[in-house]
Amino acid sequence: MYKKILVPMALDHGLSPQTLEVARTLLSEGGEIIALHVYEAPSGSVSAYLDEEMVSAGYAKAEKRLTEKLEGAEGVTPVLIKGHSARTIIDFAHSNGVDCIVIGSHRPGLSDYFLGSTAARVTRFAKCAVHVLRTSI
Repeated sequence: MYKKILVPMALDHGLSPQTLEVARTLLSEGGEIIALHVYEAPSGSVSAYLDEEMVSAGYAKAEKRLTEKLEGAEGVTPVLIKGHSARTIIDFAHSNGVDCIVIGSHRPGLSDYFLGSTAARVTRFAKCAVHVLRTSI
């Protein structure tokens, strides 16, 4: 069905196995699945109190967690990028010829109606198909 599928992964959510399974189901023979984690660097006011070594250690920890999360997931390419979650997912998909994004989402709360969740923003602005997998929590 799709030749290049992007699966954004939040390292602190447990939806990754399910979103990867949906991606495998939607993948055409010979297609590619990319597991993307966007590392959000500390904001300007917070970064004033952090040294470069601490920020680098956080990035290295994210890289390790992504590798661990994908352990045993054959045919999945891990990618770790710094940026803002929704914008970086959309930009990566557009610049890498992704034709489908499979993203997990939580049940929307009040703040999501005012600010919007990452999944809602990706769904709204992506130029390719987006499949959203909702949690029951």
